[in-house]
Amino acid sequence: MVGAIDEVSGMAEIKRLSWSEIAPEGAEALSGVHHYVTRKTDLPKELIHLIFLRVSQINGCAHCIDMHTRDLLKTMPIDKAALIPVWPEVPHLFPDQYRAALAWTEEVTNVSVSHASDDAYAAAATAFSEKDLVDLTLVIAAMNAFNRLGAPFRLPVAAMA
Repeated sequence: MVGAIDEVSGMAEIKRLSWSEIAPEGAEALSGVHHYVTRKTDLPKELIHLIFLRVSQINGCAHCIDMHTRDLLKTMPIDKAALIPVWPEVPHLFPDQYRAALAWTEEVTNVSVSHASDDAYAAAATAFSEKDLVDLTLVIAAMNAFNRLGAPFRLPVAAMA
């Protein structure tokens, strides 16, 4: 299943499967979680899109970074959004709750290294109600699941050259 030669790398691209077409029930199940975290929680929409983007940046999912950057730019100025990867260096740009959410996002996304530290948990638990903390963690988990499908199956980006 080798496709065209990539002009930049000179390498042959392998056509990847469309995971949602191959496993529609799985896609529907993930869609249900996505529906819950985007429509049924009390978390601010901007925060949800911020977390979706940060998880995707950590995981290197081009499709999700492209999509969630576009979503976040509807409510966040580009100069602020551009600094998300280095948010600890610009704490004045993000409110306390967003910083706690970003720290928790990094802990949960990198759980094999961080082991979801007590310090990060305590900071998140201070910034969020119990329900919101669970919902935030579901937002993080959902995006990690989507990234683990989007990146290996090379979902396309909307960005044009």
